[in-house]
Amino acid sequence: MKDYKEWIVWQKSMDLVVSMYGVSGAFPKSELYSLASQIQRSAVSIPSNIAEGYVRINSKDKHHFYVISFASSKELETQLEIARRLKYINEIDYNRCNELLIEVVKLLSKMVFRKID
Repeated sequence: MKDYKEWIVWQKSMDLVVSMYGVSGAFPKSELYSLASQIQRSAVSIPSNIAEGYVRINSKDKHHFYVISFASSKELETQLEIARRLKYINEIDYNRCNELLIEVVKLLSKMVFRKID
């Protein structure tokens, strides 16, 4: 592959960013600089670290950034559940976002635990 943008994991993680911005934008204003912001940062971190890992030459460095991306996906998983429990997100949006997140986590798991470049 010529570019990380061709990777399904990067494409799906970008879709996830858009979805998370959409749902977190509807949170109460009191959450603008707390949970909503944390969700957005975690979501953005996933494709950003995939891209950064891709351009690293050393395989250990590549793996390090893929691990960070995976960790951000698990952080987002927790934050999404918090938003659901606080009823900041409805079940339909939660399920849609969570299904996409699960796909991303599975793809990242392969990269992290099999050390695929």
